[in-house]
Amino acid sequence: MKRLCRAANLPEAHILRGLLEQAGIETMVFNEHAQSGVGHLPVMDAWPELWVSEADEDRAAAVLEEFQRSPPVSTARGCARCGEENPANFQVCWSCGEAL
Repeated sequence: MKRLCRAANLPEAHILRGLLEQAGIETMVFNEHAQSGVGHLPVMDAWPELWVSEADEDRAAAVLEEFQRSPPVSTARGCARCGEENPANFQVCWSCGEAL
């Protein structure tokens, strides 16, 4: 097995693991329970890590690179009256009260 990357936090590690497993790449998350060691361990040593088999390393790196290049999903929408940006789940503009 080889370390593919470090994740900023455990939820991110599991999101990336799910993405890789959807591509058929078996992935292990190491340091899953190391967050409680922060303060006693260097911070980077407690970050979750994704590990894959050496045979899948290149394909896994390509999957992650493609994921990182994908454009962010915009869930905001502008108000027709005042132009203020509102979250997608709002039905009324938070700024002027206009129906969205």
